[in-house]
Amino acid sequence: MSERGRSGRGGPERFERGMAVRREVLGEAHVARAEAARSAFDAPFQELIVEAAWGRVWAGEELSRRERSLLTLALLAAGGHWDELAMHVRATVRTGASPAEVREAFLHVAIYAGVPAANRAFRVARETYEEMGVKL
Repeated sequence: MSERGRSGRGGPERFERGMAVRREVLGEAHVARAEAARSAFDAPFQELIVEAAWGRVWAGEELSRRERSLLTLALLAAGGHWDELAMHVRATVRTGASPAEVREAFLHVAIYAGVPAANRAFRVARETYEEMGVKL
């Protein structure tokens, strides 16, 4: 880890909290793979994600993990971020967002961000749930 990750704006506490939240949401196996793939080139970016996304946004107390999960899924779908979408569909096992709630989030995507984005989101989610063995 670079010095920034230890002493950046959020400090070591935010980084450590971010790593804990990241593990809780994405699972230990996913985080271990991501950490193993970290390089000197992308380490500053990875630290930014841990501190900002996981240590600040996901660690907030105003929304539940379930609510954050649904927001994240809708935003990823609206933006066309399919790999990240599948990762966060897998995370619903730990966040408590049900397939029915995910479906409702994607219906919102259809209305507010476009039918093509929602169509692809439904397909990615369906395939991911099938891989997970979740009955729909």
